[in-house]
Amino acid sequence: MKFVCPQSDLNIHLSLVGRAVPSRPSKPVLSNVLMKADLEKQEITLVGFDETLGIETSFSAAVEVPGAITLPAKLLENIVSRLPSEDLLVEESEEDAAITLTGSSGQYQVRGLSAEDFPSLPLVEDGQAAQLSAEALLEGLRGALFATSADETKQVLTGVHLLTDGDMLEFAATDGHRLAVVKTTDETPEGTTDRANSAAMDVTVPAKALRELEKMLQSYGSSEPIALRFDHTQVLFELGQQQRLTTRLLEGQYPNYRQLVPKQFERQATVDRKALISALERIAVLADQKNNIVKLSMNTDEKTIALSVEAAEVGSGREVIPAQISGDPLDIAFNVRYLLDGLKALGTTEIQMQCNTATSPSVLVPLGQLQMTYLVMPVQIRS
Repeated sequence: MKFVCPQSDLNIHLSLVGRAVPSRPSKPVLSNVLMKADLEKQEITLVGFDETLGIETSFSAAVEVPGAITLPAKLLENIVSRLPSEDLLVEESEEDAAITLTGSSGQYQVRGLSAEDFPSLPLVEDGQAAQLSAEALLEGLRGALFATSADETKQVLTGVHLLTDGDMLEFAATDGHRLAVVKTTDETPEGTTDRANSAAMDVTVPAKALRELEKMLQSYGSSEPIALRFDHTQVLFELGQQQRLTTRLLEGQYPNYRQLVPKQFERQATVDRKALISALERIAVLADQKNNIVKLSMNTDEKTIALSVEAAEVGSGREVIPAQISGDPLDIAFNVRYLLDGLKALGTTEIQMQCNTATSPSVLVPLGQLQMTYLVMPVQIRS
């Protein structure tokens, strides 16, 4: 193997695949990144794989000699990231599994392992296929990922459920205390035959993999749609010709979350989203001192919502913000962090809070184009 490439390209792509390299690998080769040089395509391909999540990325380079090798991911990334921003010569040793990096600052040799020992990424050949615009996919991930559970004992809740509903793709996530549901309409370019609704999607994808996909989408510069291929065990996301992410699907029946959302509400309050976020962030300083609980008091006559915290040993706080309120007055309490997470994901100027009682689920919805529902369970107020 022998090629020349810009340090910045090698650094960016090593950083990307490095996120799929396990910190505690089951076998030594998995702590390495697979590097392949293609003479015909004049392209370098890097792969990271932890046997569940796999990331593959390619970039252009001046390849003189093709080849493949695996190299210690963290060590190689740390070396390359500190080299000057210039063209680097990467050359494989003929005697053993090692490469030499040559730049103006000097030479570094990195020893690796044979590429033959590196496991192949799973293929999804006989599954179903669909296509989504990057914007639709990002919108769904931003509105749902934050609500996934971190509790590994409830493994199916550690992922986002993707479900096709007619011509819509629905993203849902819950940790048992809150539920975020986003519906997106795919806007793939004209002439594209496969659309999101062309495949009956009903899968749960690990949040860890989707967070990496979100990062990849944020730097995705193409207008080409994202291709999804999935079967009963794996899902593959293809970002153009250069990047792929594959992950094992979560097993188990996802909860019937739609039945959790009340059909009618006795009380509704419309508020400025940023004003509510600002007030909650200020009062959260005190709420953090006592169980993260904030009480909201809806005053129909004065058309206000009062936010208050009573932290007996520390102090108390109270703020009042204007709101358009319908229905009887209500005192209701929430975990302030759950409220803030949802409000930051809603992304519109105004939001509507819909409630029935102080102990039944409340729903936040954006007033705008974003089709999102955020359900949060209240906390019982003790007198």
